[in-house]
Amino acid sequence: MRKLMNFIRGMVVLRVTGLFPERFINLCAQENIDFWAMEWLDEHTARFTTRRRTLGRLEELAERAGCVTEREASRGLPDFLGRFRTRYAFLAGLAFALCAVSVLSRFVLSIQVTGNETVPAAVILTCLRQLGVRPGVYGPSLDLSQLAQEALVELDSLSWMGLNLHGTRLEVIVREEIKTPERLEELGYFDIVAQADGVVTHVEAEQGDAVVAEGDVVAKGDVLIAGTVTMEPPKYSDMPNRYYQTHARGRVWARTWRVLTAAIPLETRVKNYTGAEKNVWSVNIFGQRVKIFGNTSISWPMYDKMTTVRQAELPGGGALPLSLSRETFREYFARTVEVDRTAAQSLLEEELEKQLKALIGEDGQVEDTRFSAKISGGRLEVTLTAQCLEEIGEEQPGTWELPENP
Repeated sequence: MRKLMNFIRGMVVLRVTGLFPERFINLCAQENIDFWAMEWLDEHTARFTTRRRTLGRLEELAERAGCVTEREASRGLPDFLGRFRTRYAFLAGLAFALCAVSVLSRFVLSIQVTGNETVPAAVILTCLRQLGVRPGVYGPSLDLSQLAQEALVELDSLSWMGLNLHGTRLEVIVREEIKTPERLEELGYFDIVAQADGVVTHVEAEQGDAVVAEGDVVAKGDVLIAGTVTMEPPKYSDMPNRYYQTHARGRVWARTWRVLTAAIPLETRVKNYTGAEKNVWSVNIFGQRVKIFGNTSISWPMYDKMTTVRQAELPGGGALPLSLSRETFREYFARTVEVDRTAAQSLLEEELEKQLKALIGEDGQVEDTRFSAKISGGRLEVTLTAQCLEEIGEEQPGTWELPENP
């Protein structure tokens, strides 16, 4: 620690010459002037190291002792800075750098969003930008608590938000809203009807009367579980049946046959690039785009535009509000080519299988599939015929009028 302090204050190596250098050494000791690394060169000459700030006092003591002092060397921070006294450009650059660091450290350079899972960070950043929070804004001018409350009013999917300013980095911490489970509505009169033709394989009636059994053939729209419940009178009683209506619930499984069709043209237009290309370079600083090379005036009738962005980052990985963009324009002309029929058919078959899976649901099973293809009107048509085992019941408001109970 003492060596560091001596380096900051500056050190000087002095040579003292006189008839009685010992008297000079004694005067230094009486004045409590520190010195070290003393070395006798001869009986009238001594060399030692002392602090820079004691030079004036040492010269006075040397004069009283009849000695002469000579500076041999000096080192430390004052001597290092003294080398740049005549380098005005360096001093101006240093002053500018210090001012830039002290000023720019007060501005927000990057914004980080944490805690979001389903709400995209881009949506949160867009909302904050509309409220004036963006890279380049003066940090101390932000009322973080008020901004968080205003953002929550705009973003219904968030339940809490906190803004923390860490130097040039603004941290946005959010908590998403926990959705209330959908309430199961028991009121109303509903039937379970078939959404597809099929042969019933299994019936689970939780509420309501099942009107079909295993092995029955049903058509789309037929009632499977009725919301009108019949209450039969006691045996050997002459009382009539009574009825009441409810919200039918249950599951009905059936074997179905699905037929799906998809088509694709046998000819398509593709791009042929001519080789003509143009680049436009620009810099984005704090959200402002500044063009630095090229122009976007394009005379080609058809062209593609591709943009490449290189984002400046801090050593720790944080993004800076500075990016370099390159827009590349490439000319092309369109020509018609014939589609590979085998590849086109494979593509359509994959799409039909995806449609079938979405149609029967996750619980449905595909027992058998058959594909057929034909060409009609310059188009390739592929038909999928599938035998499936799926749940076909869906709720629909009932339409049967309840008879009057006697």
